[in-house]
Amino acid sequence: MAHILDRVVALGRQGRATALAMVTQISGSAYRRPGAKLLVEAGGRFLGSISGGCLEEDVREIGLGVLDSGASRLLHYDTGTDETKLWGLGLGCDGEVDILVQPISPTDAAAEGGVWTRVRALLDGDAAFVLATVVDADADGGRPGGTIVVGSRGLIAGALRDQGPEMAALQGEVVRLASAALASGRSRFDAVGARRVFADVLLPPPKLLVCGAGDDARPTVTLAAMVGFRVSVADHRAAYLTAERFPEAQRLFLIRPEDEAPGLPGDADTYAVIKTHSLMRDTAWVKRLSATGIHYLGVLGPRARIEKIAAELGMTGDPRLFGPIGVDIGADGPEQVGLSIVAELLAVHSHRKPRHLRERSEAIHA
Repeated sequence: MAHILDRVVALGRQGRATALAMVTQISGSAYRRPGAKLLVEAGGRFLGSISGGCLEEDVREIGLGVLDSGASRLLHYDTGTDETKLWGLGLGCDGEVDILVQPISPTDAAAEGGVWTRVRALLDGDAAFVLATVVDADADGGRPGGTIVVGSRGLIAGALRDQGPEMAALQGEVVRLASAALASGRSRFDAVGARRVFADVLLPPPKLLVCGAGDDARPTVTLAAMVGFRVSVADHRAAYLTAERFPEAQRLFLIRPEDEAPGLPGDADTYAVIKTHSLMRDTAWVKRLSATGIHYLGVLGPRARIEKIAAELGMTGDPRLFGPIGVDIGADGPEQVGLSIVAELLAVHSHRKPRHLRERSEAIHA
């Protein structure tokens, strides 16, 4: 989302419009969930995804038409079998996907304090918020009712189009629905009278603190950043702790475990991976971080080593301590170990127990 909005704002400042496609509703199997986005530019360049690759080309072509006409489109795809009759693509995915494709004018994209610049700024913060869109076209046909941004204290930016008594009442109801979605932490699709509203809940990405800047930390940092963690790295060795070695890290902390470090992540949304290859420093990091709000302390090393650390700190049986760290995938080498670690991070963050998907009887995204 941040990459998409960086592009939207940059193109808007160049006087160039864009089209934003957004999944608003799914039924059955779907590769992406509501809120997935695809940006389409004039010339056909696109960024993001709204499926596993099966819908992008068609949505890209429709997005180009939206750019030409300035009129939004509501799309419905049935990705079932070859016998399907409703917008059938015969992809065998057995699902239905609704997608809103709306134009973003240069003025709307680049307006200071406008919806899109405000959202881009909010994405760098730690507060959840909602992007609420009235997806139905207005009386002129083609323009959705508008998009607003709602936070924990109500309306942040934006306004529904064609403000009047009826639309003012609708905006109040949309703010209420968006606030309810924010409280639940889940995006939702609602009907408000004759209008339909999609409330896209944007939660702050989890944070990952990697303690130890050795070579084996680099693939862990890269993979974690790729899947959406905001990564920080801490180490006392200046030669190891460089932006060149960790270009994906948002922050680098040149510290020892006992040093003061303003801004060091340590809340309930933070995960810690400890891999200094020093028993003394690993123990010191576990001791320091166990006193914070962090609920995941993953430590690299054999079981006997982890048990020694836990016994010394009185943490034997502590559910926050994960060690040996990672999911059992037979990993060998820094890259595979990094993959194993990040897989465990995702499982813990999603409250899932790692297993083969073929063993899961319920829907994957349930």
